[in-house]
Amino acid sequence: MDSRSSAQDVQRCDLCETRIVHSYCDLCHVNLCVPCIGKHILDGYEKHKIVSFQQRKSTLIYPKCETHPYKSCKFKCKNCGNILVCSSCMASEQHGGHRFEELSEIYKTKKETIKNDAKELVNCISPSYEELALDLENQLANLDGGYEKITTEISTQGEQWHREIDVIINRMKTEINEIKKKHRDVLQKHLDEIRQTQSLMKQTLQTLKDIQESTEVLRTIEYRSEVRDFSKLPNMVQISLPIFIPKPIDHEKLCCFFGHLTPFSTDTKENALSLNLQNTSIRKLLNEPELVVTIKTGYNSYPHIVTCLRDKIWANDETDNIHCYTINGTIIQTIKTKSGKLAYDIAVDSSGNLLFIDGTRTVYRVANGQTEELIRLRGWTPNNLCVTSTDDLLVTIYSEDLTQSKVVRYSGSTEKQTIQFDAVGKPLYSGNRLYKHITENRNHDICVADCEAGAVVVVNLNGKLRWRYTGHPSVTKNKLFKPLGITTDSQSSILTADGNNHCIHILDMDGQFLRYIENCYLKDPYGVCVDNNDNLFVCEYNMKGNIKKIKYLK
Repeated sequence: MDSRSSAQDVQRCDLCETRIVHSYCDLCHVNLCVPCIGKHILDGYEKHKIVSFQQRKSTLIYPKCETHPYKSCKFKCKNCGNILVCSSCMASEQHGGHRFEELSEIYKTKKETIKNDAKELVNCISPSYEELALDLENQLANLDGGYEKITTEISTQGEQWHREIDVIINRMKTEINEIKKKHRDVLQKHLDEIRQTQSLMKQTLQTLKDIQESTEVLRTIEYRSEVRDFSKLPNMVQISLPIFIPKPIDHEKLCCFFGHLTPFSTDTKENALSLNLQNTSIRKLLNEPELVVTIKTGYNSYPHIVTCLRDKIWANDETDNIHCYTINGTIIQTIKTKSGKLAYDIAVDSSGNLLFIDGTRTVYRVANGQTEELIRLRGWTPNNLCVTSTDDLLVTIYSEDLTQSKVVRYSGSTEKQTIQFDAVGKPLYSGNRLYKHITENRNHDICVADCEAGAVVVVNLNGKLRWRYTGHPSVTKNKLFKPLGITTDSQSSILTADGNNHCIHILDMDGQFLRYIENCYLKDPYGVCVDNNDNLFVCEYNMKGNIKKIKYLK
């Protein structure tokens, strides 16, 4: 254990290693207690910068000037190829009339760039690499199963061929037996005829013998010879056996008829990062949206809420369960709410942790199979929630007296931002407990489907009102616009469910109506979400718990 830290990780002086740190040398990067400050600056106070420990690393360390060793370069000369200069250099004839830029300003700009780069790496690029790694791990895990399936298919094809060959062989054997029977019948018929003739010959011989031994004149003179009749022999019967002519086995043709394996190939494609990156490819709307599949959960009028991460779909049911489904509708995991009540809203963060609200004043998080309280409110009740691209949590909440509603941004359980009023102090959202589903757009706008107000309310990252959408004039959509679920896609389009008119409204990032999704047999659409491939998932209220997957982009 480090002797400079206690059980509570209290910082200790780097010199004496016993006393608690009080100050910090911003140039030497050394922790100092009060008695050790004097020791540290014995070689010259001007060589050090002593600040309080809380202000450590606040002093900028400038590079030394090569021309004037006792001066620091705090500027950059734009006329001389952006070389670094000190105040003496600036006053010299060499830089007379030149333009200079403060290094501190460049430093601040670069720091902001570094901050943004780190943010992009942590929140966008790194999770995407993690997703790629997970995909490769899944491919490796499924490798044996995939090849075993191919081997089984080959064996099945072989068994089928064997069965077909057995059928052919048995059919030919049956045919041979039938030919053999006919062959036998023909031979037997001719043999019977000859045997019959032989019997007559035998009788004739006996008659001839009797006449030869007889002395009767009449019998002898009346004899008529039959030898000529017997001398005409019957035709010889020769029946050739059938011949089996086997076809030569052509290995190439046999393989061709049996089937073939496609060649092993490795294909790579450009993987465009979609999280918070501005180079997302433009995808156009399909002329007619397509219903891809209907997932039948079997839970009567539920689920209401749906969210997805990668290939997993989360949805509530009519009790206290939150189910994780495959695309085929198979339940692979079930989480129960803490209170035993049904889940009002659910979300999934970038780590795959489930977050939910169950009608109490608490937001829960499920991590590693354990349900824990993330946020507990007083005087306010959470209504709906979503996870942002930076893994912040946006929650719509309403007051205890049902007169106020607002949006609160949390980092973990720490409140960072509150959005409630517009520029003139008017409430942005209706003050009641009705659903106010929320999502973050790709341009960091915060979008709320205010059901009671009949409006989609969109504010920017700073909470300033951008626009409000209250429906699109239509002859067929003549019922009041009451937006329910809301989601966004890679094009920064906003999709919201209109249960009253059985359709989905698609708006662009500036609130302009683009089109309806209405021809996919939608009935009472409620919860909506979009996956990484811009497939839309829709829960249908009062439709036996159906979740529909819809393709609407080319």
